Formats: sequence, structure tokens, C-alpha cells
Amino acid sequence: MMAQYLALKQQAGDCLLFYRMGDFFELFFDDAKIAAQVLDIALTSRGEHGGAPIPMCGVPVHSAEGYLARLIRAGCRVAIAEQVETPEEAKKRGGSKALVARDIVRFVTAGTLTEEALLEPRRANVLAAVCEVRGVIGLAACDISTGRMELEECAPDQMGAALARLGASEVVAPDSWDQAPVDCVPRPNRSFASDEGETRLKAVHGVSTLDGFGQFSRAMLAAAGGLVTYLDHVGRGALPLLLPPVAREAGTHMAMDEATRSSLEILVSSGGTRRGSLVETIDRCVTGAGARQLAEDLSAPLTDARAINRRLELVSWLHDDPLLRGDIRGILRALPDLGRALGRVVAGRGSPRDLGQLRDGLSEARRLHDLLAARTDRPEPLDAVLPSLAGHGALCDLYSRALVPAPPTERSQGAYIAEGYDASLDELRRVSGNARRAIAALEAKYRDDTGISALKIRHNGVLGYFIEVPAKHADRLMAPESGFTHRQTMAGAVRFNALALHEEASRIAESGGHALAAEEAHFEELVAHAVRAKEAIASTAAALARIDVAAGQAERAAEGGWALPRVVDEPCLEITGGRHPVVEAALGVRGERFVANDCALNSQDRLWLVGGPNMGGKSTFLRQNALIVLLAQAGGFVPAQGATIGLVDRLFSRVGAADNLARGRSTFMVEMVETAAILSQATERSFVILDEVGRGTSTYDGLSLAWAVAEAIHSINRCRCLFATHYHELSRLAETCDSLSLHHVRAREWKGDLVLLHELAEGPADKSYGLAVARLAGVPAPVIKRAKSVLEKLEKGRAATGGLAAGLDDLPLFAAAIEAAEEKVDALRERLNGLDIDALSPREALDLLYQLKAQANG
Repeated sequence: MMAQYLALKQQAGDCLLFYRMGDFFELFFDDAKIAAQVLDIALTSRGEHGGAPIPMCGVPVHSAEGYLARLIRAGCRVAIAEQVETPEEAKKRGGSKALVARDIVRFVTAGTLTEEALLEPRRANVLAAVCEVRGVIGLAACDISTGRMELEECAPDQMGAALARLGASEVVAPDSWDQAPVDCVPRPNRSFASDEGETRLKAVHGVSTLDGFGQFSRAMLAAAGGLVTYLDHVGRGALPLLLPPVAREAGTHMAMDEATRSSLEILVSSGGTRRGSLVETIDRCVTGAGARQLAEDLSAPLTDARAINRRLELVSWLHDDPLLRGDIRGILRALPDLGRALGRVVAGRGSPRDLGQLRDGLSEARRLHDLLAARTDRPEPLDAVLPSLAGHGALCDLYSRALVPAPPTERSQGAYIAEGYDASLDELRRVSGNARRAIAALEAKYRDDTGISALKIRHNGVLGYFIEVPAKHADRLMAPESGFTHRQTMAGAVRFNALALHEEASRIAESGGHALAAEEAHFEELVAHAVRAKEAIASTAAALARIDVAAGQAERAAEGGWALPRVVDEPCLEITGGRHPVVEAALGVRGERFVANDCALNSQDRLWLVGGPNMGGKSTFLRQNALIVLLAQAGGFVPAQGATIGLVDRLFSRVGAADNLARGRSTFMVEMVETAAILSQATERSFVILDEVGRGTSTYDGLSLAWAVAEAIHSINRCRCLFATHYHELSRLAETCDSLSLHHVRAREWKGDLVLLHELAEGPADKSYGLAVARLAGVPAPVIKRAKSVLEKLEKGRAATGGLAAGLDDLPLFAAAIEAAEEKVDALRERLNGLDIDALSPREALDLLYQLKAQANG
């Protein structure tokens, strides 16, 4: 047995091996140690290997899903080794001592889950493959629980942003690629060949060309090849549901890097959970599929005004008709998760309950279609998805006739095919039922014949049907002429058999076995119907999710008094009474009111420097405007009295930073890396929020960096930007930067206490209020008093010397400074270009080097 285990373990590689032994999955050696620690189960031992006891632990097969979920969440991957023959078949093959054959039937990994118990209902489970082809990054992503597959390509420096948008649970990449993402699953290079990817996609979808699905680059096809090959590997040759691939066009969605997504807490809060995130605050979807679609919308806001306005048109229509919205949400609330039920059925892991969910979901989709089709004022975006809600009448009728109203999750016991669907199956059930009634009659007869009122006919998996009597009455049935045959003696009872009972038990077993076989055949037939209609069913599931998102967005807008944004193709951002949705919701729980603020950026006033005390609301103001832009371009209402949003191609947020010890980066290094990305990638159509640039180093270094960054944003990137800072000296930039204006969050000191008003006002901040904030935080009074005396001395010194920013009045603008530096370099270049190097003697060359060095040093 251990030789068989070790051979399978070699196939499993770095996966934990679940080795099936009877009713348990057993784990051995290091696998057992890891599993016992993660699952908090007992670690035992069995036999010896190499002179040492073999560590061992196990989990029951019937509850394995729960243990698998915990292992996957802990970052483990699992190989499932099942028995692939029965003990009887093993005996026939190799005699009485033959070992039952086992094989790995499936690998369970984070990105390849389909089981309902292992998946989060409101979060997509994405598997991604990434590779490089001729300097271009190809990405393939698929949620195999629903079958949706997307292919895209990007520049190498955009790979991180693309993977951040996907939020993949698992990423596979070529094993020899130096630039592969951290924590990816390495796969052989040959899996990522573009011709192999094209061939596999054609085979999966049964087509001779992929032109009907779109135009795919070599990088896209190479990534698709790696993805499909990996799915084939983990499924041991059985592929899951894969819908036709869709090419994601570059530039159709707002770009956001990982740092921006993290700081804005779009899908996950700073605590690492959904709670407290943007999606958790605005999600009013009543289906899991709708919640997953909403999360995708927020992860990839649109950059096409027409597409955005189509979404807004549907949301607005539902917002203005609360009665219709309530009826729609009532129907949607009763829907099963059609997409994931279909995924399990097509992957061969479906149950009768999944078929029942397809029946019920498609029937409700038809009911929703009829409700909406009756309306004459439908918006055009609704007309576009309405046909997808119908067209499944024949399948629904078949499933309604074939299945019981509430099919079970297991099919091994049968009882899921409805009576009247198959006359021969009904007859087998009648025979089996009659036999059971006959057994009940036999029990009554044996009681009368023996006079033993405690006699019972029982059943178990080992003996089948048997007669059981208390031990004190066993002698009557032991007599040779009694007609009973002794089977088993227990502590307080004795078990017997009888000829009539044996005959009835045989009839039950035979008819029951035939009935189960008939139901299994019907199940496979019903599954085949679903597989043939998989693309149409997936289209229905997608349409239902889109309607749920629109209705949920309308519901959230009605709850919070949110406004319909106006999306325009101009470099502006005009928000009246804007609020931060997450902060406002948190304050509402405590019965407090959020202070709304306006924001008005345009081509003549595109950079705001925002000052004021800590805790005054600067960071909240920055974030709320970024979130309003994101919500609008995702196609929803926004938390404001009104908003005009100029389309944003890239959104950048550098608000707060933390050490990245895993990469050896300090807080300041992380801040500078993020700032560098902004300066190199932001365009005139971008929106940037920057908070306290330069605070992680010395005062002089920090001020100089903040000054230069603000100038670069203003004069080079020329994008819309909100720049929060404590450096009062930066206010001098307003004198030289035409499109920069000064603002501050208001605060007042009243009788020694600081009152934070959270209101934004024009002009520079009058002071920092740092000591007042420290007092609010509970810093001891002696420390505050000492700090005050130090501050007074520093301020006197600043007044005497002209201050920290003394001399900045004469500093040339950013572009002029660059030109001056370039002129100095050009003088050296001109002198070097004029040299005849071949004519120089060694002595002359050495003298020339000294001259050039002196000239370079000024």
C-alpha cells in the first residue's frame, strides 16, 4: 500500500495528497504534518518507513469539502487520489490479496474550484495565466465556476496593474521566466506556445478558426495555451466549462495600479476583508452573480462615454420607478446561482440539485422577461439584454417533467427523477415498494409465529436485511425446525435470516439497483441537454446579473440620495456636495453627519494644493473625489448633490504607504516608487490624488521633493490633481503655476481645544495645528508643553533666516530648471563631438579628461 501511495505522491508533486482509504482521505509523512497543523486535527502514526514511524492524519470523505476549503485558504494545493475499482474487481484482477487500484482524479487549487461549499458567493474566483512574447505580456483569465474567459495583452510595465484588476486567486506562468509574478504556479515553457494555445481553443469550442470570437494576438494565444493546459492537468483530462474567449481591448477600461486599488479600498479594506470596502458599502445586489458583476464593474470602470451612459440610463430608469424595481428585485431574490450551477454540471461535478437550479432559474428568468417586456417605456440597454432571458422553454419543460420539485444534492440514492417521466422506472419503484411492504408483513408474521413481540427486521450495509431478537429469546429461533438461520450474535441481541426474507431482500436489491441505474442514465441525458445549451444559459445568467447590478445601484442611490452623474469628454471634475460613501455609512451607524464638500477642477484650475491639520479631512476629501470618479465611470450614481465627470483614462492614488519588508522597501521607498509610477504614466486625461509626498524623509529633502513633484504634475503631466500637504512653503507655487490653486480644510481653536470643521475653503492654511492634534490624541501635557517651547524657538529662527523656503522665490520653474541642466550637458557634448580622438597623444588625452571633469563640476 505504501508503495502505491509513494508513486501517487510523486505524481502529486508539491500538492498535499488525499489518499482514499474506505470512508477516509488519509495523509502521510510531511503532508500529514502540514494538514494536522492547518486543520487542527490529531496527528498519529502508522507502521514504519525507513525505520521511523510514518506520520498520519485523515478526514472523513463525507465532510472533506470543509477541510479542503480550509487548506485552500491556507495556501495549500491538494491532489485527490480515489479508488478507481471496487474490491471485487481488484480480487478478480489479482486475487484475494490484490490492492484496490487508486489514481489521482483531480487537483484542487485556489483558482480551479467549482464546488458551492468552497466558493464565496459574492466574489469571482479567477484563474490567470501570464507570459511574455516578443516583449509583450499576454494574459488569459477565466472563472471556471461560470466559464467566462478573457484574453488581453499589455506592456511589461502594466502587468502588475492588469493582474491587480483581475484579482486572481491563482496565477500560472512559465517556469523559466525571470519576470514571473511573485507566488505564481510555475508550468513548463512549452505550455505557453501560441500555436498550441490556438489549437487547444479550437478543439475546446469545436471550430476550425477563432475569427468568429475576435482577433487574438500571439501573446494572448500563448497565455490561453498555458491556461487551458493547466486546467487539463488539474482536471486530469476533464476540462471545466469554458465559454468562447473574449478579447479585452486596450484603453477601454480605466487603468489603476495595485497601490491605487489598495489605498482606495475598492474590493478589500485595509483590514484585508470585504467589510469596510467600497463594494461592501454600495452592494445592494440580491444575487451572488450580481455582486460578482458589480465587483468587476468597480475593478474595471469604463472609459467610453457612450458605454457608461448606457449603464446609467438603465440605472436611472429603475431609480425613477421604485415599484417596478421592487418587483424585479423580488424575482431576482428567489433566483439560484445559474452560472455556477451550469459550471458544475458541465464540469461533470453537477448534482440533481444543480439541474433543479437550472430549471428554476431559467423559469424565473422567463417570468422576469414577461414583466419587463410588458413595459412600453423600456430603455434601449434593457432591450439589448431582454432576449437573453427567454428561449429556454423546451429545456424548462423537460426538466419540470423529469425532476422532482426539490432534487437532492446526492444522486447515489436516487429519488430525483419524477414519477410519470419513465414508466419502466415507475414499475421498478413499485416492485421495490411492494417488496418493502412485504417485509413489513413478514415482520408481523414472524412475531405472530414466534410469539416474540420484540422481533424486528433491520438492515445495514454489511448483512443486508436480517431478523433481530433479544438474546433471551434467541433459543426459540436456534431450533433446527424453526426455519431461521443464525447470522450474528451481539451483546444483547442475536441476528437471523430466513428464506422468505432472503427472497424479498433479493427482489428489493435487484429492483433498487435497476432503478438507480435507470435514474443515472436519465441524469446523464439531462446533463447532455444542459451542455448543448451552455452558451445560451450562460448568456441568461449574465443578463440577470447585469439587471441585478442596475437595480442594486438604483436601490443604493435611492437610499443615500445619490446623484446621476453627467459624463463628458472634457478635462474637468465638477462635484457639488461630494461625500465619501464608506465614511458616510460608518458615521451614519453612529448617528453622525458627514460634511459634504465641493470640488471643481478644469483646464485653468487643474491642481489643488490642500492644507490643514491632520484629522481635518484632507485624505477623506481626496479619496471621496477619486471614488466618485470611479463610481461614475463604473456606471452608477454618485454620493453627491451633482457631478460632471470628465472622462479619466488612469486613476492614481498615493495616499499613505506602509513598509514592504518582503521586497526590502521602507515606507519612504514605497512612496517614491508609487510617485515615480504616477509621474511616468499620468496623462492629461488622468486624475491623481497625492497625500503628503515627501513626509518620510528629512524636512529639506521632503519639501524639495514635494515641490518638484507638484511642479512636474502641473507643467509636464498636466493632469487633474488633488495634492494634500503640510508644507506651507508650497503655497508659493501659486505665484508661478497658473493652473494651481490653494485650499485648506478648516479648523478652529476654541478655549485651548481644536475644533475640526471638515470643511474645505479657498486659500492656504493659516497653521498646522500639529500640537493641538497631538493633545487630542492624548500625548501627555508635559510633552506638549515642551514641544510648544521648541516650536517657538524654531519659528524665531525661521523668521530670522527667512524660513525653510528662503531663496525659493528666485528658483526657476520646473521646465526652466531642466533646460538649464540640459544646456550644461550640451556644452560638454559639443566639445566631445569636436574632438579627433585618433589624433590625441596619451598625455593630451589625460589632460583633456582633467579639463572635462573640471568643466562638468562647474
